[in-house]
Amino acid sequence: MPPEITPIIEEPALIVTNTENSLVVADIHLGIEWDLYRSGINLPSQMKGRLDRLLGYIRANSPDRVILLGDVKHNVPKVSWQEKDEIPRFLETLAEHSHVDIIPGNHDGGIELLFNRQKDIRIHSARGAVIDGVGYFHGHTWPAPELLAASYVVTAHNHPTVRFTDSFGYSVVEPAWIKTKFNLEVLKAHFGNLDFENPAQWTDPELFIIPAFNELCGGVPFNESTQDELLGPAFSSGGIKLEASEVYLLDGTRLGLLKNIRKLKHTRVRNKNRNRRCRNSKGSV
Repeated sequence: MPPEITPIIEEPALIVTNTENSLVVADIHLGIEWDLYRSGINLPSQMKGRLDRLLGYIRANSPDRVILLGDVKHNVPKVSWQEKDEIPRFLETLAEHSHVDIIPGNHDGGIELLFNRQKDIRIHSARGAVIDGVGYFHGHTWPAPELLAASYVVTAHNHPTVRFTDSFGYSVVEPAWIKTKFNLEVLKAHFGNLDFENPAQWTDPELFIIPAFNELCGGVPFNESTQDELLGPAFSSGGIKLEASEVYLLDGTRLGLLKNIRKLKHTRVRNKNRNRRCRNSKGSV
C-alpha cells in the first residue's frame, strides 16, 4: 500500500504513515526573535512554546521519527547567540522522544555544529531524501532525482498562505496546504539524464507544500502570486503546476483549485506587497 499523508487538523504539521509513523514540520526558524530585535521589535524567545507544541504532537501521535523539513534555524550567514543556546536544547529534547531527521534549508548552514552528534539526529542532503517511501526536500534547491520515483513528495520554503480581502480593503491571511503535481516538461528539461518512461525513476508523484510552523514568518499568498514570484528553482521555473494546485486551510476546508480561487472577489490580487518577515538581509526566505 502507498504511504498515507494526513495533516494534523488546525496545525501546520503532517503525519506520514507507511512502515513507520513520521511527524513532519517545516520552517521553525528558531532565533527569529534575535533578528526581529535587531530590527527594533522586542519579543521574548518563543522556543519553549514551539518545543511544547511539537512534544504535544509527539504525545498524541507516537511517531517513530520527526522530520524537520528545513529552516530549523533562522539567522544567516552567522549563528546568533540565541541559536547557540536554544537549538541544542530543542533538537536534543526531540531526540529523547524520537529519531530526528533534518532536511537542511537555506537557513540551516552550520546547524551540524549546534548539537551533540552522539544524539539520534541525522542531517540529510540539502537536495532532499527519500524516507520510508516519501520524498522530502526543503525547496530552495531542485529535488534530488531519486525523489521523483516516490509516490509522494513533501516540500516547504514558500510558507504558503491565502489572503482574503473584503470590499473595504481589509485583509486576513490564513496558512494553507498546497497539493499539486510537478510539471513534467520542465523536469525533463532540467533532469536530462532521467528516463521518465521508467517507473523506477519517475512516478508522477503528488506534491505537498507544507505551511510554516513559525507564525512570525508570515508567508506567500499563493492566490496573489505568479509562478516567477515563488521561491526556489522548482517553483520559479514552472516546475510545479501552480494553477492546478488544490488549496486547503489548516482546519481541512478545501478552497478548490488555485486558478478558480483567483477569480473570487475576496481572493483576487489587491496589491503586490507580500508579508515575508523571514527575509534576511539578502532577501531569501
